[in-house]
Amino acid sequence: MRFINPIITGATVLLLTACSDTSTSTAIPEESTTSTSTHQYAGWEGKWVGVEGMFVEITSDAPGQYKLEMQSDLDSYGTYEGTDTPQGIEFTRDGQVFTLQTGTGDETGLKYLTGKSECLIVKSGEGYCRD
Repeated sequence: MRFINPIITGATVLLLTACSDTSTSTAIPEESTTSTSTHQYAGWEGKWVGVEGMFVEITSDAPGQYKLEMQSDLDSYGTYEGTDTPQGIEFTRDGQVFTLQTGTGDETGLKYLTGKSECLIVKSGEGYCRD
C-alpha cells in the first residue's frame, strides 16, 4: 500500500486553489478607474514653455484625445489633435506625424532648456519644459 504525505497533498491542493481563484485577487490594476484613466498623459496638461516665445498647451479632449495649442517656431502657430500612444501623444502637423514624449532639457538640443528635467520633446531642436 502506498503512503501519501498529507502535508504535501494539502499544500498542493492549497496552491492549486490559490492559483485558480481570481475572485480574491489583490493585484493593483495598471490603470486607475478615475476620470483621468481615459487620458494616459493627463499629467501633461497645462502650458510647457520652449525658447523665444515657443510653447505647447495641452488640454484633454475626448477619451484618449488631446488638444495641443502650439507655437512651434516664430511663424508657426496652430492647434492640433493629439492621441494617446504608448510612446506619448501623437499628432500631425503640416502633414508630418510627430510624437510628443518626455525628456530632459539637455535632450531637446536647445541651450536655453539645458539643465531642466521636466520636458516634452517633439523632435531634436523642438522641446518644451516646465519651470
